[in-house]
Amino acid sequence: MDMLVRRCSSSVPDHVAEAARAEGMDAEQMARWVAAGRIVIPANPKRRHRLCAIGKGCSVKVNVNVGTSGTRCDFALEEKKARGALDNGADAIMDLSTGGDLVAIRKKMLALDTTIGTVPVYEAVRRAGNAADVDADLLFKVIREHCEQGVDFLTLHCGVNRQVLDALKQDPRLMGVVSRGGTFHCAMMMLRDEENPLYSEFDYLLEILAEYDVTISLGDGMRPGCLQDAGKLAKSVEYMTIGTLAKRSLARGVQRMIEGPGHMPLDQVGYNVRMIKEITDHAPLYLLGPIVTDIAPGYDHVVSAIGGAVACQNGADFLCMVSPSEHLALPDIDDIIEGTRVAKIAAHVGDTVRRHEGYKMEREVQMAEARHLLDWDAQFRLALYGDHAKAIHCRDGETDTCSMCGDLCAIKMVRELFERKDGKGKDSSHP
Repeated sequence: MDMLVRRCSSSVPDHVAEAARAEGMDAEQMARWVAAGRIVIPANPKRRHRLCAIGKGCSVKVNVNVGTSGTRCDFALEEKKARGALDNGADAIMDLSTGGDLVAIRKKMLALDTTIGTVPVYEAVRRAGNAADVDADLLFKVIREHCEQGVDFLTLHCGVNRQVLDALKQDPRLMGVVSRGGTFHCAMMMLRDEENPLYSEFDYLLEILAEYDVTISLGDGMRPGCLQDAGKLAKSVEYMTIGTLAKRSLARGVQRMIEGPGHMPLDQVGYNVRMIKEITDHAPLYLLGPIVTDIAPGYDHVVSAIGGAVACQNGADFLCMVSPSEHLALPDIDDIIEGTRVAKIAAHVGDTVRRHEGYKMEREVQMAEARHLLDWDAQFRLALYGDHAKAIHCRDGETDTCSMCGDLCAIKMVRELFERKDGKGKDSSHP
């Protein structure tokens, strides 16, 4: 397989040029950053779809997780959720299904015109019956099948090794391990008394990924599950391990991005993002959250948007949508739509400080002008979610101002005052 990283070292592949146009970036520059591991474009050659460039110089992207569970296994509903997410701005979909015919539902997801990711260890555990019976042969077999089927990126918890497990024991955490994939690998190591095969046989894993040119997302199996665990040792040990694996991946021509960092106080977000970036030679960073308070269940999508915006300000590149039902239940379609919209807002806020045009981007300037002119049609057109804005504005009837201020609208009064002035600043109504 002629891998994208290698091709970008000497040329500009067509789909890199296509992604660069979408980002408003010079194609040769994007190719250089792909070769250097600063940008990834997950795109399994087995299928064609709308591209999603993630990393340096690119807009912040949003992933949305969908998938069946053991208690709710409705293929049609999960497909509807995925389409709802894409209709509301999602850039990628991860299928995290654990119930039903996993191959069949993945096939449905792969028919969508978007980047698709999976977590193969979920399926490996389902096939084995429990984590203790998952061996290296089964795990690598499932990984290869996902690649063969056309998945673009795989979350693989390669950094959850014996050293990390020792750190978890030396410095216990209140919530232990909250990553499902991380827990599976801990169970495999402890019950089988073996090293994590994704770590011990990492070179073989890279051979598989290189064969299919599939991107590895180095999973954050030790992410903290509450603020009280944010400063514990296991997370930092995993960071260091992942940093080494990230360098080995790029050296083999495999695209890679990094996951992290879980629940943590707001003032620790920037530091952790910058640390991960430095350790991994500025690989693209993919975050769920960070969740910056633990006492807002039902509003964790808002909590994550706060953490996500700060993370993007400090260099994060890819946000995973958190829904209102996080920590509570499997999300329904309304949860997915609301979570997607809030995540996209956080991503845009990140873009206002990390893109070269920043907050002076054309859309922000045009919105300011439309608000000054009380041009409601323009405001709804420019808004990220104009349908929602229009529904709120119109619920008290059609007015030239909002119904909160009415005739006391500051914008209207000031505009009318200035319109009465002539070019010399004198009131034109007097001689």
